[in-house]
Amino acid sequence: MAFDRFAGPGSTSGPSFPRLFSPLTVGPVTLRNRIFSSGHDTVMSENGLVTDRLIAYHEARASGGVGLIVVQVAGVHESARYTAHVLMATEDECIPGYQRLANAIHAHGAAVFGQLFHGGREIMESQDGSLPVALAPSVVPSERFHVIPRAMPLGLIEEVVAGYGSAAHRLQRAGLDGVEIVASHGYLPAQFLNPRVNLRTDRYGGSDENRLRFLREAIAAVRGQVGPEFVVGLRISADEIGHDGLTADEVLAALATLDGDGMLDYVSVVAGTSATLAGSDHIVPPMSEPNAYVAPLAARVKSVVHVPVMVAGRINQPQEAERVIALGQADACAMTRALICDPLLPAKAATGRAEEIRACIGCNQACIGHFHAGYPISCIQYPESGRELRYGRRQPAPRPRTVIVVGGGPGGLKAAAVAAERGHRVTLYEAGRRVGGQVLLAQRLPGRAEFGGAATNLAGEAERAGVRIVTGQRVDAGFVRRERPEVVIVATGARPRRPPLELVGDPPVLDAWQVLGGAEVPVGRVVVADWRCDWVGLGIAELLSRGGRRVTLGVDGYLAGQRLQQYVRDVMLAAASRAGVETLPTVRLFGYDGRAVYFQHVLTGEAVIVDDVAALVLAQGHEPVTDLLEALEDYPGEVHAVGDCLAPRTVEEAVLEGLRVASEL
Repeated sequence: MAFDRFAGPGSTSGPSFPRLFSPLTVGPVTLRNRIFSSGHDTVMSENGLVTDRLIAYHEARASGGVGLIVVQVAGVHESARYTAHVLMATEDECIPGYQRLANAIHAHGAAVFGQLFHGGREIMESQDGSLPVALAPSVVPSERFHVIPRAMPLGLIEEVVAGYGSAAHRLQRAGLDGVEIVASHGYLPAQFLNPRVNLRTDRYGGSDENRLRFLREAIAAVRGQVGPEFVVGLRISADEIGHDGLTADEVLAALATLDGDGMLDYVSVVAGTSATLAGSDHIVPPMSEPNAYVAPLAARVKSVVHVPVMVAGRINQPQEAERVIALGQADACAMTRALICDPLLPAKAATGRAEEIRACIGCNQACIGHFHAGYPISCIQYPESGRELRYGRRQPAPRPRTVIVVGGGPGGLKAAAVAAERGHRVTLYEAGRRVGGQVLLAQRLPGRAEFGGAATNLAGEAERAGVRIVTGQRVDAGFVRRERPEVVIVATGARPRRPPLELVGDPPVLDAWQVLGGAEVPVGRVVVADWRCDWVGLGIAELLSRGGRRVTLGVDGYLAGQRLQQYVRDVMLAAASRAGVETLPTVRLFGYDGRAVYFQHVLTGEAVIVDDVAALVLAQGHEPVTDLLEALEDYPGEVHAVGDCLAPRTVEEAVLEGLRVASEL
């Protein structure tokens, strides 16, 4: 079965990326190129079933030219409900939704596989508030979720194994092209493989052969149900990178045996485990990890198997994927977050428009961050993702109008780009020398340089849409009234918040923006007072500590980075710890007398004093800049506000509001 249709102009030959845009045969299916979207939870299912929203989401990537879409995990047994919104393939009622999904993807020339899943002891959420019974080979707890599982009796093991086969058959009946058994990230098959998790002494434990039995039986059950004309693949962590996780040598030995069985059509390689905090960071690695860092592991897998090997792990640009394939490290590359950020990535790369690709910056905020919070996934740079039913097609404006956007931060840039794309005549004014807003500050923090790509991407969109961008121009109400635009979009942002403090004399007090701008910080102990518990306080603390200061980070929350997505927080906490940052949790800033900084414990109200302090640095959030908005209250045209001038939040909200406002003009 071949899939060679392509949505978009030009040829799929991809002269700049000849290997990436060459076909790949996987079992009975030929993929049109080597780019795929790996299985990832979207929080777009309802009652365990495929929805219109999920179909629209995947159809956008199929129409953008991707070769293969691997749909998110589907439970193979009732006990596989690891979240409250997991897809399920345990009943025939799942078939119509999967069928509509397969038809939508096939219509654009892409192939589609479905994932078969049981998480075992890795249970993230309750279904109704009460804790479920988690299952595992043995009573060995999961450190990350603090779950102590039940050891599976033999009858239940056989029931779950059979569930893999029947679930695969349902997806085959629905018209999918294949299935992928999920043995990655410390989920149930990996738990059986792991001698530190599987302590059984029956036929499913005690030896390498016995520990592999569960996975071999699951693969055999699937193959027995679907036959040879249906793809059966395996996703596995080639190294779980955990203190008690599967090692690369253990995984390679297992894969060599499975390859010899001849039942698999491909192996998809990832890294990490769900079972530990540090190991789970590799499930969706943040920007601190090097690009394509899992590829060397995939190369080791290729050395022991004779089927195509796919790889995932921070592959964000086509040139990275081309290099992985050229080096023979893998046969296909997952570009999952890159496709969330830009569904048209394959089409752009294949038609000589790689410079137009909206590059993923690995921030994890609206993709895996939304998933962990229980919301449908999206992207801070491209909020159309996950909202395809509402924003998937840019509607032409009923009547072109003159639009002025004031402020060149992310919200202003997005509003300007979308308005111009819809046919309006748009001019954006930025008071500074460069557009980008606070993104230009964020990129100066340790390990956050890639974040600056958001400004580059948004500015490029605005320029290509025909927005006239004027920098170094302050705009007041008089300017607006002289220009007489029909629409004004105010995106004037925010300034650092300086709360009322008890200060004695004139002690050295700086804010985070000043530090990032190069202000001199006195030598000695520095206290960073962090109110928001996000990346600013943590990043400033690490920056100063690495600059030779002794740093105490006082946090108005339970822990530093509390508001960050877990994987990003983990990496930043580790970096701050290595840099020697001392942390004081649950304290609010009270005052500074030039020697001691005074905090108040937020729970007890008791004083917490830090002595011998040379300087105080504030990371106390922001306050909106509303002067222009207030001055235009009686303006006869339309006036809209987006981003921090409306209420200080994050890049995500600013860009989303820019999209919403401009889509309704």
